[in-house]
Amino acid sequence: MALVKLYRAAIFDMGARACTKSWNNEWVFNTYLWGHLRTLTTTSDNKGKKELFEHGPSLEDFMSGELSDKSTWSEYKGNLKRQKGERLRFPPWLKTSIPVGKNYNRLKNTLRDLKLHTVCEEARCPNVGECWGGGNYATATATIMLMGDTCTRGCRFCSVKTAKAPPPLDSNEPYNTAKALADWGLDYVVLTSVDRDDLADGGAEHFAKTVSYIKERNPNLIVECLTPDFRGDLTAVEKVVLSGLDVFAHNMETVRSLQRFVRDPRANFDQSLSILRHSKEVRREVISKTSLMLGLGETEEEVYETMQELRENGIDCLTLGQYMQPTKRHLKVEEYVTPEKFKYWEKVGNDLGFLYTASGPLVRSSYKAGEFFMKNLLEKRKQEAL
Repeated sequence: MALVKLYRAAIFDMGARACTKSWNNEWVFNTYLWGHLRTLTTTSDNKGKKELFEHGPSLEDFMSGELSDKSTWSEYKGNLKRQKGERLRFPPWLKTSIPVGKNYNRLKNTLRDLKLHTVCEEARCPNVGECWGGGNYATATATIMLMGDTCTRGCRFCSVKTAKAPPPLDSNEPYNTAKALADWGLDYVVLTSVDRDDLADGGAEHFAKTVSYIKERNPNLIVECLTPDFRGDLTAVEKVVLSGLDVFAHNMETVRSLQRFVRDPRANFDQSLSILRHSKEVRREVISKTSLMLGLGETEEEVYETMQELRENGIDCLTLGQYMQPTKRHLKVEEYVTPEKFKYWEKVGNDLGFLYTASGPLVRSSYKAGEFFMKNLLEKRKQEAL
């Protein structure tokens, strides 16, 4: 009976998502359905598996990559590094559960009613159910994607749709976003956006208005802005940083040598680094944050050098996660990095002096582990200032 319900849930989830986005069927079944079928049909440790099925994976599971039966990890014989002409199979630690829960459904319905978009859905984040639900750390979070669902750039890792001239901005979006968030009871919100090179300021004013409306309704809600690079326009960066946000984030995405291969030609390493650095120059107390994807063909030396350069430029927080190919049209995964290696990079980040390093196979730039940490950090700073 449980298998029948799970199968129906997976089919329903595929149909619902297909209405707004073309989905890779292999991704849906491999990550959602097959991972649970294996869990339910394996006879050993039935009590633990029943608990996993009923409650879903915890935050610690996501951080460590312990998302499926760990006893199968050592038995995994598939390649972790891609050979020429090969497409790598999913290793067991990247299999996740179907997003469920009352809070998840409530947020999803509100988004549809107000015609809002989330990067959680548009970019197919594997952690959406956990983040929207609150989970063990009781830090319910969501990532709202402002300025529509169409980007002016075409990065080779990203599944968000692209166009040279996206639809005009929705002038009601800043207000509607603040209204929705006031009803959700979140602790932490991440505002991000597509790139809008068609706008003079890249959408900086739209970001600033949204933050202002949110803070008017709920001054205690922690707001992170995960922004595009604004074509390197530091005036646009200042507008966003001075809007009242708590965390300024912009993703470097990958190491220096792979920038042209992975990102749109209009983006580059130094331009991204400059806007992160400038955010701290404008407001020293703002927490700065960036993210790297691993598994694109970078070397360990390059990862370390990048982390070192980020710290030298005053970046406070770093997240590292596994790159996963969203469709067959996008960059292939060159390597699946093991949970143990991600744990190693977490230690390296802490040793280098980052305030927080979130490192795990399913960690994403908007990830509730870091948000839980930063919520407590900001509250502590406020108390110390009194």
